[in-house]
Amino acid sequence: QVRVVESGGGSVQAGGSLRLSCAASSDIDSGYCMGWFRQAPTKARERVGYIASDGTKTYEDSVKGRFTISKDNANNILYLQMYSLKPEDTAVYYCAADPRRLYCADLYWRQDFLFWGQGTQVTVSP
Repeated sequence: QVRVVESGGGSVQAGGSLRLSCAASSDIDSGYCMGWFRQAPTKARERVGYIASDGTKTYEDSVKGRFTISKDNANNILYLQMYSLKPEDTAVYYCAADPRRLYCADLYWRQDFLFWGQGTQVTVSP
């Protein structure tokens, strides 16, 4: 069982930056997939990006080049650094973790991670 807690959300103007954090209760360096997802009002939850247990990172086209995922393994924290934010990035952002590292890509695609945080709101104004 892993507990993940997001923080760092807030309100920014378009073009601004934010860094989200996801604190995990267990050692996330020991083979966990870690991912970021988001859900905008009235829309279905969507993928943002993930980092596999080998450190490989994958991003959705909508955020590629603007968002960066990183991990602080010593402190069990996952980050989502967001630059050049757009109003369409407005959403609740969720962190998720899963120990089934061999299936990371599939789990990410299906949004089927085992452990989810409560989300943090990001609002980008025009």
